[in-house]
Amino acid sequence: MTFYQEMRSVVLGHRAINNSYLDRFQTGDLTDADLKEFTIEFYNFARFFPQILVSQLVNTEDEKVADELTKVLYSELGEGQTRHRHEFLYRDFLRSVGIDVHKAMSHPMLPSTRAYIEGMERLYSDGNHAKALGASFGLENMAITMWDHLIPGLTDLRTTRYPHMDITYFTFHRQLESTHEEAMEHAVAAVQGATNEGMSDQEKEDFRCGVNAVLGYLEGFWMGLERRGSPDRESREIHHHAA
Repeated sequence: MTFYQEMRSVVLGHRAINNSYLDRFQTGDLTDADLKEFTIEFYNFARFFPQILVSQLVNTEDEKVADELTKVLYSELGEGQTRHRHEFLYRDFLRSVGIDVHKAMSHPMLPSTRAYIEGMERLYSDGNHAKALGASFGLENMAITMWDHLIPGLTDLRTTRYPHMDITYFTFHRQLESTHEEAMEHAVAAVQGATNEGMSDQEKEDFRCGVNAVLGYLEGFWMGLERRGSPDRESREIHHHAA
């Protein structure tokens, strides 16, 4: 197993994308209050992610890695088409479920959401470039699994209760994600080098640290939303963890 494959396996097995909240979300098992809270909290990720990417880009020494990060950032900003800027697509989602953009922007974050956003920014801008790249790798490689939990749940809610829901932000990201994964694969390859000896053992350990740290923050984000639900959800989480 290559280092890239090993890290992919770590990501895909992590509770950041294998947890009771996402399992429940996938089935559309959300109250109106659950959906509102998810919509507002996730908006913080949508609007701050370009800033987080920039903080990584300006701290990246390796020009090949910077090239790949630039592609991801350019995609986030709509590839020159303002209306395709990802945050604007999310604003369409907000409005379609009756949430005012200003209210969403000014609503205080849950502590778990703030920990996720601030944790990502620290990781992405870390002067340890292997750690920062690991964080970026972890986020991009979990994304398809995340979208594949969120989209079915939102589709169910649109069918049953929210006929005007606009989920373009989510489906658009799902279509783009393979290109983001590819960018991360190229970035890792650039660091590793053609002989697969480009990273020292210490750099690999730092990379792993970045992967696990960002996924830990993401798991905390989902569990912060789960704890805000009805009391029986805590027992669901305990059962899921035991399984």
